[in-house]
Amino acid sequence: MTRLTDDWIRASHTRQVMQALEAEAPAYFVGGCVRNTLLGQPVDDIDISTALRPEQVVALTEAAGLRAVPTGIEHGTITVVADGVPHEVTTFRKDVATDGRRATVTFADRMEDDAHRRDFTMNALYADAEGQVIDPLGGLPDLKAGRVRFIDDPEMRIREDYLRILRFFRFHAWYGDQSGGIDADGLAASAALAEGIDRLSKERIGHEMLKLLAAPDPGPSLASMAQSGVLAHALPSADPAAIPRLVHLEGTAPADPIRRLSALVPEDPTTALRLSRQQSRDWQNLRDAAESTQNPGELGYRLGVEMGRDALLVRAALTEASVDPTALDAVRHGAVQTFPITAKDLMPDLSGPALGKRMKALEERWIASGFELTREALLCGYWHD
Repeated sequence: MTRLTDDWIRASHTRQVMQALEAEAPAYFVGGCVRNTLLGQPVDDIDISTALRPEQVVALTEAAGLRAVPTGIEHGTITVVADGVPHEVTTFRKDVATDGRRATVTFADRMEDDAHRRDFTMNALYADAEGQVIDPLGGLPDLKAGRVRFIDDPEMRIREDYLRILRFFRFHAWYGDQSGGIDADGLAASAALAEGIDRLSKERIGHEMLKLLAAPDPGPSLASMAQSGVLAHALPSADPAAIPRLVHLEGTAPADPIRRLSALVPEDPTTALRLSRQQSRDWQNLRDAAESTQNPGELGYRLGVEMGRDALLVRAALTEASVDPTALDAVRHGAVQTFPITAKDLMPDLSGPALGKRMKALEERWIASGFELTREALLCGYWHD
């Protein structure tokens, strides 16, 4: 028998919520919190499933002195807050109709119905209040084997929501056995229905793609996406060839989806993925810097330590080169430099475009000197030009 024993399941806030709900009916932990605990990974969200209807959840938890927030009551979800910690409590559901983007659901009384409407077997794992794992669809062996497998018929699951194609590859990147290959049935169904991705909003596509790119090694999943034709629908200009090299070069650097995105696509992905302004700027700065001839010191000076380092990594991945440790030292050195000339130093002799042109020329001279030229030397050179 498999039992969860992590701290979160024994915590006071969790016990309070479960005790309040179980005054009327059994309640079960479900999905990511069960999956991640079994994998020894962090648990970010606590999801609870029950046959109780939303109004019953509210009544029971408020009677226990907890705060109940109807965050998704139309979908059967109540956020119950205990000791400041949110718990998503959702009534068992089953699908009535789907259109590939959203489902019409009705409440259900059985865990089995709720399990069958989920996407992958590893996400249909439940645990009771004491942590005893309940596996109605055989997801536990799949989880242990690193096998991301659709529940029941893969094409049927995908037609319910085409986002599940992208989730299939994202889950493989995070939880799949990279050496064992991707599930053949899921891959075939994803390839056959890839055009369904075109029906999804750019926001949903962007959310999934950035999550995939944040995985420890998204290379194998991206390669499978490209081979199956899925990647061309999600991000038409993408070429995943440089991603394995980038992952190798990153070493112990934290995974960063925008860094990887700058190695994945040569064209601005802002519209395709609905990137935020900051994400768009970071992608543009990294891609421009990676394709530039700026030396490591200048990269550090213009972009800072982290982005300067990232530009070096992306450049090396795209050109199939290595990164010299001295180059990283140069980035760090450049990042702490301050240009010693201000516009005031050249006024009133120069103004307007002429002033800007001379400032740029002096800055380039200073950078080329390895940041060694002093203010006096630069001004002396200016007066003698």
